[in-house]
Amino acid sequence: MFIDEDFMLTTKTGRQLYHEVAKNLPIIDYHCHLDPALIANNHRFTSITDLWLGGDHYKWRAMRANGIPEALITGDGDAWEKFNAWAATVENLVGNPLYHWTHLELKEYFGVTDLLNQETAREIYETCNQVLAENAYTSKMLIKRAAVRYIGTTDDVLSDLKEHRQLKGKNSFVVAPTFRPDPLLHIQKGLAAYVAQCQVVSGKRLATYADLVAFLTERVAYFHEVGCRISDHGLNEFLYREATDEEIETIYQKGLHNQTVTRLELGQWQGRLMRDLGRQYAKRGWTMQIHFGAVRSANSRLFNKLGADIGCDSILDQGDTAMHLNAFLDALDQTEELPKTILYNLNPMINDLVATACGNFQSNSQGIKNKVQFGAGWWFNDTFDGMTKQLDTLANQGLLMNFVGMLTDSRSFISYPRHDYFRRILCDYLGKKVESGFYPNDQKLLEKMVRGICYENARTYFDLQD
Repeated sequence: MFIDEDFMLTTKTGRQLYHEVAKNLPIIDYHCHLDPALIANNHRFTSITDLWLGGDHYKWRAMRANGIPEALITGDGDAWEKFNAWAATVENLVGNPLYHWTHLELKEYFGVTDLLNQETAREIYETCNQVLAENAYTSKMLIKRAAVRYIGTTDDVLSDLKEHRQLKGKNSFVVAPTFRPDPLLHIQKGLAAYVAQCQVVSGKRLATYADLVAFLTERVAYFHEVGCRISDHGLNEFLYREATDEEIETIYQKGLHNQTVTRLELGQWQGRLMRDLGRQYAKRGWTMQIHFGAVRSANSRLFNKLGADIGCDSILDQGDTAMHLNAFLDALDQTEELPKTILYNLNPMINDLVATACGNFQSNSQGIKNKVQFGAGWWFNDTFDGMTKQLDTLANQGLLMNFVGMLTDSRSFISYPRHDYFRRILCDYLGKKVESGFYPNDQKLLEKMVRGICYENARTYFDLQD
């Protein structure tokens, strides 16, 4: 059997830490892209194709690389043919984390231990659909099955959060919104149209930058009332430049009139807006997440045909991140308005740069451990090597003991084995360090570290109650 109980666990210490400590801990999935409507309606899944392939740009990217026609990826192809096309891709995925995730999910949710390939595809397809039919797998059942305690969805600023209100206090798990103001940060990508939508929700004309900030303050308060305690921001480059009130007003008016802004002006815009938002988050005890370093929608032909988030993104090689990142954190820290912050970097070449920037701004009167976190391996770093490098960097430059751990960053209800994948990597990582004499063989210390990174640190950092 490929995925056995000791999968990825190469040392006695690692196996002990995984089986006795990590394996059965609950999950705090503080950042994902699950649709809250599917949870509120307790959606029932009847097709493995819809459950597995719908909206999964990781798989779409791999299928294109394997020569699969777009009709069987994002098109209206037959469900079986799409599944079979995925199976044909999987047998060529050895070495890619998708190969591991695929077989972990097949085993965990469907009891399938055979390798997925074109020879086994039909039998596995029918088995999975039969299991879905017989077990009436619903969104809530899948969440409970994975022992998930908290889910942080990703929600547009203008969302009415209706489903979150429906879910509040009615389940064994919490589903909380995450405040995501990306359309406003990307001033060159339709700001005027988005502000028009904001005006409809507000009932007021947002004629000035001050009007916009007042509106966002109201939205933050609304999200807070519904249970939001985390924000998220997806940036391509991380830019921060100081801007006077006059300069920021000029840039806002440019955005409203669809005029081009310079890179300097983009840095002023993003920097000022993020700074003003950061102050709001700090007032309410929120955590500010920032994802940066991506080249998005690089394939213009597919973007024009299918839109964003379809698997045509890659890593950005910005050369002046250190200056901008430190300046931004310092701007908020100067007035003690820096909220709890998690930084996710897509370019592994600057891991140490980001981790050392985090270390500059840990001082706080609240006694928060690692108030500024170097976040988990994100997207293209969500691999064995990527996670290991992230752990190495965090251990070398910070306090690994205080790391808030893994998240799915996923749209799939059966992606929770990614937490198990991370836990196996973590326990194996620690086991190797111990058995090579690099870390002490102190069971109490090691168990504290594993329990903290896999569950307790996130529970404390996000101030979650059992």
